[in-house]
Amino acid sequence: MPSTWNPQTKDIFYPRLEFEPWYTDGMKVYLSSYRLGDHSDELVRLVDKKEARVAVCVNALDAAPDESRNGEVLTRELGDMRGLGFEAEEIDLRDYFNKEGLLEKMREFDAVWFSGGNSFLLVKAFRQSGFGEVLEQLVRTNKLVYAGYSAAFCAVSPSLHGVELVDDKDVVAKGYETGDVWEGFSLIDFYPIVHFRSNHHESDLVEEEYDYVCKNNIKHKTFKDGDVYLVDGEKEFVLTSDH
Repeated sequence: MPSTWNPQTKDIFYPRLEFEPWYTDGMKVYLSSYRLGDHSDELVRLVDKKEARVAVCVNALDAAPDESRNGEVLTRELGDMRGLGFEAEEIDLRDYFNKEGLLEKMREFDAVWFSGGNSFLLVKAFRQSGFGEVLEQLVRTNKLVYAGYSAAFCAVSPSLHGVELVDDKDVVAKGYETGDVWEGFSLIDFYPIVHFRSNHHESDLVEEEYDYVCKNNIKHKTFKDGDVYLVDGEKEFVLTSDH
């Protein structure tokens, strides 16, 4: 069933819930606009293992003060994962910058959960740590569930062009390479617009981002806070906050 567009409100409406798959890898992906979203039971179902081990990464916030990154967000994300019955521990991608070992380490986990933050910083963290190899060898082959929200969603899209209207593309953090990054990791084949018309501090900027992708005919989907994008093998879903 095709999507429909309202030219007056610029709203795009997607049917609930199924799309033709564009991949054949049988991977499992759970991506939310903000935090767990309204369908965390689906994440539990995807992981499908009692006391599963989940790696929690907050590297998208590496430019933030430690008090915010570690004291607030990391503590919260670990708590969210443990609240779902998972055994959660932090994996800091910076420990693997320009080193070997991340792929083997990630084999110890059943899922990985990424917090939101700066999308450009997260893409750099993926590149410098070798997480792209994890995506190719573990996520795409259904050996690891990829999950997270906001920046974690954008980092695995084909392109970051437009994200700079919301995130600072020139953000600097210790240990990170400088320079622009514009290519995502193409785990998904569309541009996700998160925090769309939501009660979120970035939602006004997201309207500019939305105008940009529409004017440039970029394939995209919009996600309000609470909405979740789900890939389960050969099926792809959008779960809205209304269902």
